[in-house]
Amino acid sequence: MQEPSKQRRGFMRWLAGGVGMLALSRTVEADHTPTHFGDKVSHKLVYQCNKADPEYLGHILFSTGAMLRKYGDDIWLVVTCFGPGLQILGKHPTRPISQDIRDRVVSLADYGVHFHACGNTMTALGWKKEDLLEFAEVVPIGVDDLMQLQEKHFAYVSW
Repeated sequence: MQEPSKQRRGFMRWLAGGVGMLALSRTVEADHTPTHFGDKVSHKLVYQCNKADPEYLGHILFSTGAMLRKYGDDIWLVVTCFGPGLQILGKHPTRPISQDIRDRVVSLADYGVHFHACGNTMTALGWKKEDLLEFAEVVPIGVDDLMQLQEKHFAYVSW
């Protein structure tokens, strides 16, 4: 398995080169355990994801990738998903999520981006942890997660 910095560089090339590189970058199974986060990074950023609209999701995922390209291993990125936005983390979403969006989410997670799933939304949908993609981290309340991350000095982005 490649070390995280090499994986990130590969991902950055994929973003610059287009979706065609995705199939090649998926040949290595990444470890989703962050090895460089915490107080050692200069930047912390959390995105609010609360809509299932393809254009909206595309903007969030593009921005997340752009920040990853710019800061590499010096940024801790979190996408907190709640309401309709939780659909991007479902193994079998109840709203249409394109394969491109799904591939981008999986690829970003492979390179250390954290995806938090709102437990309240999961309860409302009747979802359990096993209904989520394997890298999704369940938090009790999505909005509380946003607040707590901001209290830990994460910058906050909402579309």
